[in-house]
Amino acid sequence: MSTAKKPVHIIGAGLAGCEAAYQLAERGVKVVLYEMRAKNITQTEAHKTFDPAELVCSNSFGSETDYSPAGQLKWEAKTRNSLILKAATVAKVPAGMSLSVDRKAFSAEVLSALETHPNIELKKQLVEDINDVPRPTIIATGPLTHQSLANSIHKHFDNQFLYFYDAIAPIIDADSINYDKVWFGDRFDKGDKDYINCPLNEDEYFKLIEEIKLALKVEPKAFEKDIPYFDGCMPIEEMARRGDLTPKFGPLSPRGLNQQGPLKDEKGGYFAVAQLRKENVEGSAYNLVGFQTKMTYGEQKRVFRLIPGLEEAEFLKLGSIHKNLYIHSPKLLSEQLSSKKDSELYFAGQITGVEGYFESTCMGLLVAHFVADQIEGKTFTPPPRQTAFGSLYNALREEKETFQPTNINFSLFPLPDEKLRGRRNKAKKRDLQIQKARESYLL
Repeated sequence: MSTAKKPVHIIGAGLAGCEAAYQLAERGVKVVLYEMRAKNITQTEAHKTFDPAELVCSNSFGSETDYSPAGQLKWEAKTRNSLILKAATVAKVPAGMSLSVDRKAFSAEVLSALETHPNIELKKQLVEDINDVPRPTIIATGPLTHQSLANSIHKHFDNQFLYFYDAIAPIIDADSINYDKVWFGDRFDKGDKDYINCPLNEDEYFKLIEEIKLALKVEPKAFEKDIPYFDGCMPIEEMARRGDLTPKFGPLSPRGLNQQGPLKDEKGGYFAVAQLRKENVEGSAYNLVGFQTKMTYGEQKRVFRLIPGLEEAEFLKLGSIHKNLYIHSPKLLSEQLSSKKDSELYFAGQITGVEGYFESTCMGLLVAHFVADQIEGKTFTPPPRQTAFGSLYNALREEKETFQPTNINFSLFPLPDEKLRGRRNKAKKRDLQIQKARESYLL
């Protein structure tokens, strides 16, 4: 346990900040965790509450399967006593192979853990300048960093900031769904029946795509027009713009659903299927999976009601879009993910260039241990390269011509054997990557 008297200051009580605070506190380090969202202080354009760890874009932390990169990352985080993973497990809602949560229950679970921990002080305060906070400091402010603080970080790094867009999908009142036109089930008939499936025939599909393309959009300001979208959270209209059939191979894919349901078309399957996933334990709300959008509110209602079963849908929350920021980590951060200009100024979460709830969480977890090791005088030890933690960490350290945000995926893991290149060896290669990750992690 550390005997250090100097607390660690963490700015931002999102997923990465909360995880970092908890990990440090569990190692005996005192933590001051700052959150700007509070009554009479400030609020963001996307958040709805003032609670820590509020989920904005989706309620899903991704796959829990033991054969996926996301599942492997959770397996590793579980061994490290991840607060976010524990809270997600408590607040879990049925969602097939994904770890999805009741947003309110999840945030409440995280808040309780923070407020009851003797080593954590949760401070509702807006930090506008990185120089106003004592060191050591962890910046974990995420995609909606307050503009004043963003300007301060921008200045610290000599104006080297990068941006991209995230989009949010709408949420629908469960009582407004026409259950005569949909069915419950999961891809490949896993037996969990956790998703509501809305089948579309060929005419319905192309009509929907046409209206998505024609719908009025919230247009970016002139200075925002060159900002890219993150591929893993792309608006449905951007997919449609790339080709009429692009959504059919994405959120509207019928893959794994063609042998299910009572409403098959004349060919014995479905041309396309839109899916709805539970938003809360009660099942009173569902989100339209993969339908992130920048359509205007009125157009969202008109267009999404073209989906069979949603003709009279009532929208509890409409989709939106927000700007995300990140720094050029390989160029600007040290191996401990601290600023090369200030060794006690660390960065964690989405701001480092990872994308996804759990990826951000794990960067908060990792940086917390880097900081604790530094406080305790231990030698810096990065995570093993073959692990999921090591692969994600390496993505932030590896010099490349263009640096863009990334989710955990198989391409980040090292190739286990040069002979396994090519499509025919794809499954074997991936199985071996997961096996090597676990073996390396347990060494």
